[in-house]
Amino acid sequence: MKKIVIFLAFMAIGLGVMAQSVSESTIAKRENRKGMVLKEWNTPAGEKRAFLDRVTTYDAMGRKIEEIEYASYGQKWRIVSEYPANSDITAKVVREIEYNDRDKVVRIRKFEYDEDGSKVRQLNYYPNGKLESVKTFEYVPK
Repeated sequence: MKKIVIFLAFMAIGLGVMAQSVSESTIAKRENRKGMVLKEWNTPAGEKRAFLDRVTTYDAMGRKIEEIEYASYGQKWRIVSEYPANSDITAKVVREIEYNDRDKVVRIRKFEYDEDGSKVRQLNYYPNGKLESVKTFEYVPK
């Protein structure tokens, strides 16, 4: 019994260290992205000319605030991410607004998280505010 208690204590400490390092690495990544605009270029096989494929914009805290996907004709879609007001660098996105190629709203997503920051629900709304669907997230340990 004593061995089991010691084993569980070591496991709890290990999980705590892993969780801490994950959040620290997330913060480090966001630190590096402060105010950045990332442009992704694509070159089809056999061609020399690259085209703009995607542009991702980060805010002053390094959080993704906009992502635009392009095609040969221009913008395919655009997603704008919103965070809680007066939030810090670790805040999770609470709402995303998706736009089509004509820059019209096609979907609004709202996210809910549990106390440890894991996403538990995604509510998808039509542009008129009517609920379209609900996606739930279940985390199953191995």
